Amino acid sequence: MVTTRTLDVPGAHLYYEARGSGPVLVLTGAPMSAAHFAPLADALAAEYTVVTHDPRGISASTLDDPEQDSTPGLRADDIAAILDDLGAGTADVFGSSGGAVTGLALVARHPARVRTLVAHEPPVLELLPDAAALRAAMDDIVETFHREGVGPAFAKFMATTGMDSGEEGAPAGPPGEPSAQDLADMARFLGHEMRRTAGYLPDMGALKAGPARVVIGVGATSGPLVTFRTSVELAGRLGSRPAEFPGGHGGFIEAPGEFAEVLRKVLVG
Repeated sequence: MVTTRTLDVPGAHLYYEARGSGPVLVLTGAPMSAAHFAPLADALAAEYTVVTHDPRGISASTLDDPEQDSTPGLRADDIAAILDDLGAGTADVFGSSGGAVTGLALVARHPARVRTLVAHEPPVLELLPDAAALRAAMDDIVETFHREGVGPAFAKFMATTGMDSGEEGAPAGPPGEPSAQDLADMARFLGHEMRRTAGYLPDMGALKAGPARVVIGVGATSGPLVTFRTSVELAGRLGSRPAEFPGGHGGFIEAPGEFAEVLRKVLVG
């Protein structure tokens, strides 16, 4: 059984879902919506109360100001508000892609709320030696979006990140022809989310200080991707090695059952 709710927070109205029973586990993406995580949530619901949501400005989570940028800090505060609404003091958190960056911000801003964060392929480009070139590429993608629209900008995004070689799980809609909502979410991502997410600089002191345990995850087939490099770099700075998950950047979409098995093991340490 899936329970749905819309929660009013400053500047936004957040749609979230809860299913299962047991300790709270939040699955979060950016810009991926609750629908992208539904198969993984179903696979974990026997052991956890699994919470999924649409990030602010995406799908059913609407904004008071459509021009507001989505930042990791705002999204982290939104997760904390959802936990408050559920009456949950703490939760395990699995974040993928931009959602992994949200998780890093959550640990920095609300450290006592997180038991274990599994940050799967966070695109923290500022940690890389070629950060300046990647920053310029992100700026060019945004400018292309405003000049030419979603299609050309998204093609540049895919090429820049290495996801143009058939990689699943990029910030897009489900396979097939994109719906009007998919296109709206991609526009939101390109115009108001991507640059602030990719430009986030993790607070290494907060990530190391605890009490939250932080695990960086990487896909077994993600080697050609920029997010593979960012994950390895971040894990190294935390004094660890990345945990390997099935598939690539979107492994939780490709093989949710196998992915859930690995996630369970990582969460229990």
